[in-house]
Amino acid sequence: MKQQVLKALANPALLFYVPYSLAVINFAVQFVIYMVMFVGSLLISKGNDPISPLFFLISVIVVHCIMMVFAKRDPQLGQIVSAKIQLLKKRIPRRLAA
Repeated sequence: MKQQVLKALANPALLFYVPYSLAVINFAVQFVIYMVMFVGSLLISKGNDPISPLFFLISVIVVHCIMMVFAKRDPQLGQIVSAKIQLLKKRIPRRLAA
């Protein structure tokens, strides 16, 4: 008996070789971290020497490359992460969520 494999599940949407949801989450988290560091450096140095945006771009590229390596080994990484997030939202005990 043949079973049909759904294309969306077999080939998840990618953004530069990383699952789309993980790439967006990476960019959002990196952006929030950079903004906190930027505002903190402005407050500490009183506006004289803020952090360069180049650090943000370099960190996004480095983390994206690391995620490319993991996504190459496990193409369903995006679905695994979203499933874990759904389990945490439902407050399922950790022993069952592993």
